[in-house]
Amino acid sequence: MKIFNAIKKINPNAIVSIRGSDIDTCEIEWLDGTSEISKADIEAKMAELPTEEEEAAQRETEKTSGKQKLKDLGLTDAEIKALTGA
Repeated sequence: MKIFNAIKKINPNAIVSIRGSDIDTCEIEWLDGTSEISKADIEAKMAELPTEEEEAAQRETEKTSGKQKLKDLGLTDAEIKALTGA
């Protein structure tokens, strides 16, 4: 999935088929006239993308922040849970 995400960051209109999850061994098929992106460019973009742990931490931070904003508006914990399911 990280390979696909990197490709889409480089070219949001890219249409590709990827078999495998390791950039060194995967097969990337460039479809519908999508210009090929070099392995080096994909690897560079992959290095810029957040890790799964960073993404999970960001989601948790946003969840906590959102709940606090709802509390600041005067909602109770029960109301927040009813709205968000959390």
